[in-house]
Amino acid sequence: MEGLMNYQVWGIEQVDAESLKQMDAAMSLPISVKGALMPDAHVGYGLPIGGVLATVGAVIPYAVGVDIACRMRLSVFDVSPHVLGQQTKRFENALLENTVFGAGGEQSPYHQPQHEVMDESTWQETRLLSSLKDKGYKQLGTSGSGNHFVEWGEFTLLQDDAATGLTAGTYLALLSHSGSRGVGYAIANHYSRIAMNYHQNLDKSVRHLAWLDLSWHEGQEYWLSMNLAGRYASANHQVIHERVSKAVGLKPVMVVENHHNFAWQETIIDENGHEQDVIVHRKGATPAGKGVLGVIPGSMADPGFVVRGKGNRESLCSASHGAGRVMSRNEAKQQITHHQQNEYLTTHNVKLFGGSLDEAPQAYKDIHTVMDAQADLVEIVGKFQPRVVRMDGKITGKGKKNNRHNKRRR
Repeated sequence: MEGLMNYQVWGIEQVDAESLKQMDAAMSLPISVKGALMPDAHVGYGLPIGGVLATVGAVIPYAVGVDIACRMRLSVFDVSPHVLGQQTKRFENALLENTVFGAGGEQSPYHQPQHEVMDESTWQETRLLSSLKDKGYKQLGTSGSGNHFVEWGEFTLLQDDAATGLTAGTYLALLSHSGSRGVGYAIANHYSRIAMNYHQNLDKSVRHLAWLDLSWHEGQEYWLSMNLAGRYASANHQVIHERVSKAVGLKPVMVVENHHNFAWQETIIDENGHEQDVIVHRKGATPAGKGVLGVIPGSMADPGFVVRGKGNRESLCSASHGAGRVMSRNEAKQQITHHQQNEYLTTHNVKLFGGSLDEAPQAYKDIHTVMDAQADLVEIVGKFQPRVVRMDGKITGKGKKNNRHNKRRR
């Protein structure tokens, strides 16, 4: 941990100069009062990925990000993970037939899920939300592209868990990563444009960090919309897990979930030791309040971790949201070959459906190094090792005929 300006950086030896420059710019805003940078940090739009920013009386749409409420969900089953090897096709097909991927992916009208989030009156609160409800309905229970995934794996619980009755050991688990889909994307862009219009005199370096005062009508609209997108994203994961679990006849005995692209109303201790109400933006950062559980994934082949927050105030009670990229998407495509990716997957006993080179494990930082750098932020409760991974992308072989729920829209 090292201090730059008036914020702390964890794992600074792994953080690139441009990310630090972006964080410096964010901290220079007149509304910013505290910040932190996580060890998985890399360059983003406006606020760096892995950036945490506390502001007073205002919210920054692009500091939340375009994928509002991108999040994790882990379901643990009281079953040995050996079933993945004993009933391979059954578990592979459960993923392929009950997940939908892609930027324009929608549910087939013949397999449209239902969820109470779509019955909320909030959809009628603004013209934009009203226009997005149909898209939300069609994309309910779907995943996006890029680094979004649904995967089977082995979860190792390090100690007995009194809340669930699970004893220390290794269990079958299902892990997903995705957000609020087209709904969140539209909300983010709409209100970011409004914010930038209000702050046309902002320097180019911080233009994407234009803010909305929460006392403004537009600020209240964004806050309302962001929170609906958060509930919608949670519903997406719930639908995915229920469908995949039902396909193999299992029910989870433990569930851990968290947003990592969102803004929260929280209270911090200022430099004078006084309490201060703020808006904490976590753009690619896991909430890590004292005792709070969260999920930090690795890569398509490297382990992820269930963690318990230590409530470190200097990090704004936050931790990394993953390993973090060490290569840009273009760099990964240019430097990593399919052979190298496949060899890595084989070595780690992982089967991949879909995916692309820009998401190869080699494009990410070493997750163990990242976890070591934030030992004062979280404690590790358990480890998740991917085994069968589904991501956006072409599926070769027999898997091509599956995924019957998928409908692509251009």
